[in-house]
Amino acid sequence: MSDNQWGPPGQYPPQQPPPGGQGPYQPGQYPQGGYPQPQGGYPPPPGQVPPPGPFAPQPWQPPQQPLYAGGRPPGPQLPHGLGWGAPPGGPQRPKKKGPALAILLVVGGLVGAVVLLSLISGFLKHNSSSADSPYYTPTSDPSYSPTYDPTPDESPTIGPSTAPPTQQPTTTKPTVTKPTAPRTSVRPPVKRGPTDYEMVSRNKLYSSGVMASVGCRESRARQSTAAGATANYINLRACLVRAWTPYVRRAGATMRVPNLQPFTGTVQSPCGSMSDTGPPFFCGSNDTIYMNLSQDVGFYNKWPQNYNKVWARMWMLHQFAHEFGHHIQSMTGILQANANMRYEASTQSAELEMTRRLELQASCFSDIFIGANRRTYPITGQSYTQWAFLIGNVTDYNNDHGDAVNHKYWALRGYQTRNPAACNTFTAPSNRVY
Repeated sequence: MSDNQWGPPGQYPPQQPPPGGQGPYQPGQYPQGGYPQPQGGYPPPPGQVPPPGPFAPQPWQPPQQPLYAGGRPPGPQLPHGLGWGAPPGGPQRPKKKGPALAILLVVGGLVGAVVLLSLISGFLKHNSSSADSPYYTPTSDPSYSPTYDPTPDESPTIGPSTAPPTQQPTTTKPTVTKPTAPRTSVRPPVKRGPTDYEMVSRNKLYSSGVMASVGCRESRARQSTAAGATANYINLRACLVRAWTPYVRRAGATMRVPNLQPFTGTVQSPCGSMSDTGPPFFCGSNDTIYMNLSQDVGFYNKWPQNYNKVWARMWMLHQFAHEFGHHIQSMTGILQANANMRYEASTQSAELEMTRRLELQASCFSDIFIGANRRTYPITGQSYTQWAFLIGNVTDYNNDHGDAVNHKYWALRGYQTRNPAACNTFTAPSNRVY
């Protein structure tokens, strides 16, 4: 809610008109001996001051699976060669016998020689067929024992096992099962919304660009009556909605046409009860601009001089556009974030400073619109003179709107640049929002 105290309730400074019934400002008769120069010089003609630049606001790699390092099984053992040894001491020399015995011995010897040759031949054949195989594996039979037949015409048969050689076992590569991570439902990361400070200091509105003119023209009705003042309010609201809608959309918000409530006496609102002894105000709870008819009609009719009436028209223009500036803050989230920051302020001084930042920005927004449409409204000649006077002559009794020097500073920034980026009061040093 705006409670702009630009002068005592119901009266514009100085508290009394200058001698001769003159109004708030007459060229050459400014109090304290001179016209107040704006910060950095008198407002130059349109387009002379370029706008400042706008506010300058791990890949995951899955873990690699370890390579399987299992060894191959050892190959088969090759057999060692086999051999027969002679009996200990060698053969024994036989005794001499008779002819029959000699014949018998000769026959027996021949049979033995035949048997011996047969054994030697089998042995050699066995070795050549088994020992030469690279996959031969000897087998041992624990029940084996040589057999001796006492029959004289037969010889004992002794031979190795005739089991076929064993085959090399088939080598099977172990099956490797790569570990897999358990399947879990992956939730997308929760997006963190902007903080209150980020909302007021890095708002997308600041990068929405320079405002273009919508060719707004002043209503032909004059605020000498409540109907004339209301006609001006309605005309200004339509102009401001057309001018600000593209910039609110670029900020990611949706423009809503604010409600309008002119009032006299006391008015009730969701933001509290207000009297027409105070200024106009905006209530964000119901998106309503409350305009003080007693003030606007009273200022216009109070002094007869033409330039005083021009001042009253410029006053009404600036006040309405200021309250609409609060509406823009509400559309883009600045108003709500600022309210949170004021609530959380640790001291009354910090709370007041945050309020001044909000109010000075609303005036800067007001003069963005006035500057963008200064050729068609128009803000020239006496209108420009009175507008330049009023932005530098405000009274801040409650220390919650900013003094005259800082109000003029932010009003000129809006008027000259026509760019919301120039109105970021929330990143300005404290001495610029005092």
